[in-house]
Amino acid sequence: MLPLSYSRMQILRKQLRVRLFVNFETLAKHAFGICFLGIADDYSANRLYVHQNVYDEFAQLLKERVAQFRLGFGLDPKTGQGPLVNASAVKKVLEHVNDAKRKGAEIILGGKAPEHLKGFFFEPTILTGVTKEMVVSREETFGPLAPLFKFSCDEEVIEMANDTDLGLAGYFFSKDFNRVWKVAAALECGMVGVNTGKISAPECPFGGVKLIDSIALILKIKESGVGREGSKYGISEYQNVKAIIIGNLDS
Repeated sequence: MLPLSYSRMQILRKQLRVRLFVNFETLAKHAFGICFLGIADDYSANRLYVHQNVYDEFAQLLKERVAQFRLGFGLDPKTGQGPLVNASAVKKVLEHVNDAKRKGAEIILGGKAPEHLKGFFFEPTILTGVTKEMVVSREETFGPLAPLFKFSCDEEVIEMANDTDLGLAGYFFSKDFNRVWKVAAALECGMVGVNTGKISAPECPFGGVKLIDSIALILKIKESGVGREGSKYGISEYQNVKAIIIGNLDS
């Protein structure tokens, strides 16, 4: 297993609102968990793609939920989010936010280090109007940032989600079984969560895909690891396979 780098995306479709998912509040709950709970995890989401027909409504619901998230020290039982690992981590989140703002994104929540807390804290932040020209579309933040991208159809969002050299995990939400297989197969990542952000388990192979050389560029293999850990496939990293070919026993 060679975990080099990661990129995760989450796709929220207009059909979810109409009949294919339980309700928008539940959808916002899942997005909140994938983006803000475990922000330093390899498989937390860096980009959220939301269908244009429900973009504004979803952004507002996510904002309301994230606004209730308490920032503070880990020993306080009321704390929902603690500090980042160091000053460089805080600087990186701020750089991503400022870059997006300069290029036209809107900060609808957060966007800065809190003045009332000492340490490496950064407010849970939501950006709207995010585009592929912004750094946050290409680089991992590893911080409390949810950039919302807008899309209009399956083909467009799959292309947008795959437009990265990284590919550990992706998430999308749909109860349309045909779409589930279509999108899951098309996403260029090692793990896909459908209607859930809980994709890590002992029985599940963990790993992404890695960009190795020019041949890999053609095959669209990305920079998120070689091999798998966990599940029955993880043990193969420690095995040597021997081929024994037997023939002509009766000659």
